[in-house]
Amino acid sequence: MSAKKYHVLVVDDNRDSAESLSELLSMEGFQVETCFDGPEALALVERFRPDACVLDINMPGMDGYELAQRIRERFSDSPPVFATMTAYGDYDHLQRAVEAGFDLQFTKPVNPHEMAEQLEASVQKDEPGEGGSVLHRLLKRVLGNWANRDGK
Repeated sequence: MSAKKYHVLVVDDNRDSAESLSELLSMEGFQVETCFDGPEALALVERFRPDACVLDINMPGMDGYELAQRIRERFSDSPPVFATMTAYGDYDHLQRAVEAGFDLQFTKPVNPHEMAEQLEASVQKDEPGEGGSVLHRLLKRVLGNWANRDGK
């Protein structure tokens, strides 16, 4: 990890999941704040100003897609990196995450070391890279591989 302590907001309605991930990310060198629902997260973001947000998708009241949109509106000039943390790893959820503007997707159970590496790499990037977010490039690669598998 770099010397800079990046701010990461973890939001998950499953308290055990949120707290354990937050603790592991803290051990990786991040400064972490933890919330358990969308409204609580929205109240915190102005003060905390996260570099990255790790959001559960399936939460009651306000799902992770809506929460990401609302945080992005508040920081439209310099939005944080957005990562999903979800039990859904299928193509439809991956595509929806891309459409919602997420940069990364992690399927539960999450490997905290992998998450820490990818979050730091994404936060450090000054430019979005070739053709969008990491998640968008992954989806393009997957679709490209599917399209090319039969020589098409």
